[in-house]
Amino acid sequence: MNESKIYIDFNAMIECDLILLSKTDFKKDTNGTTIKLKAGMKIKVYMDDKDEFDNKDDLIAYGTVEPNNSGAFKTCKWNIRIDKKGIRHESEL
Repeated sequence: MNESKIYIDFNAMIECDLILLSKTDFKKDTNGTTIKLKAGMKIKVYMDDKDEFDNKDDLIAYGTVEPNNSGAFKTCKWNIRIDKKGIRHESEL
């Protein structure tokens, strides 16, 4: 079974390493499991993407869940702070 990950829109970036994650306390992962988000939780996130040959090559990042205290997008409850490795293609892992 593949490692569980949560879908995210990497275009919802607030800072270079901070991305909007969820309006609620719960997100479903790729295995269909409902995950309860908590501050400090380490998660893997992804967004669909393709390589130059139109082959599936999702964007992947690891990070830490944190409350949305950015002052922006107040309807969003949780953000993810991406780790220092940043966002990369799955083929690069």
